[in-house]
Amino acid sequence: MKIAVIGATGQLGHDLVKALTDEQVIPLAHADVEICEAESVQAMMAQHRPQAVINLAAYHKVDECEGNPDRSFAVNALGVRSVALACREHGATLVHLSTDYVFDGHKGRPYTEDDAPHPINVYGVSKLAGEYLVRYLCPQHFVVRSSGLYGVAGSSGKGGNFVELMLRLAREGKDIRVVDDQVLTPTYTVDLARAIARLIQTEHYGLYHITSAGACSWFQFAGQIFELAGVSPNLSPTTTGAFGAAATRPPHSVLENAALARIGLDDMRPWQEALAAYLAERQAR
Repeated sequence: MKIAVIGATGQLGHDLVKALTDEQVIPLAHADVEICEAESVQAMMAQHRPQAVINLAAYHKVDECEGNPDRSFAVNALGVRSVALACREHGATLVHLSTDYVFDGHKGRPYTEDDAPHPINVYGVSKLAGEYLVRYLCPQHFVVRSSGLYGVAGSSGKGGNFVELMLRLAREGKDIRVVDDQVLTPTYTVDLARAIARLIQTEHYGLYHITSAGACSWFQFAGQIFELAGVSPNLSPTTTGAFGAAATRPPHSVLENAALARIGLDDMRPWQEALAAYLAERQAR
């Protein structure tokens, strides 16, 4: 299968290109296609004629999104619309990455694909708008929601990832405060990439949650990072309110991979095992 990966230089894109080794992959960076320009998207489709497109492009700096709603919707909704329209026109399957932040986090237990979304920040609203545009415009689609991504390629737009930030602060001897009232499932991009690579081979189109198994707070995640890395910095919990972020965060945005389980493809390992694998891969590099 000829597959175009938009956002191939990011941490998930890097691992997806590796996971799709049996396919003809077209890795695309921002310089290769600008999803906010419909002409650029159409030119890419005409040039490469992919059978599938994986769209990882997003404006995902959550706090910045609060002050930049126009840009948030330009990238996360209208840009996605251009990709969906182009895929429909060319008969290509579209895989679009979304987020746990489409939920408000007040359910108190994991969200399934059947739960009604209710985003509480600009980022979440713009990503939900993108989801709806994909589902409305492109019949052959996989909308994939995930959570707390980290991978060895880092996240260029965010200047690293949470694991790397924690380890850097530990090396610098900084006192580290991490919120303990936001619960999620951090997900290793290698595992997510492999799941997407399997899913795209099916015709079970629709909405999917794909995260590692289990759940933890950001504080618990930090503690596990330090334990596995063999370091003991001065780590203490704090609250979301005390942290004072611009964007409201959902307090409990854990996702359940219910749709993936229904088609027999949910073999995502526990987040603790995935984190250990990440640290091993990081050390090997």
